[in-house]
Amino acid sequence: MIATPIHEQIPIREENGRLRVGQTPVLLDLVIYSFLVGNTPETITEQYPSLSLDDVYLAIGYYLRHREVIDEYMREQEAEAETFRRQYEAENPPKITREILLARLEARRKEG
Repeated sequence: MIATPIHEQIPIREENGRLRVGQTPVLLDLVIYSFLVGNTPETITEQYPSLSLDDVYLAIGYYLRHREVIDEYMREQEAEAETFRRQYEAENPPKITREILLARLEARRKEG
């Protein structure tokens, strides 16, 4: 029997409104998405070498215990990213459109 209680510090911190794992720049979202597609904690540390294996296990454990809260956070992050993408694309339209690319393809076909 262990005489003293076990207390683990959860390695998730907030920085500029985003949750990061450990003292790394790696977003919690990335770790959780990787876990959800079936990657093991060991594979996740290979994908993000700055993460320690114990931090990944603790972060996944926290997610599993607080799934609703983290899922909501991740939905909010996805919505924010989509808003940013749309705004960026509206302000910076592509210089080459699909129509231009198709016209170039057609011209090459006629040449060859």
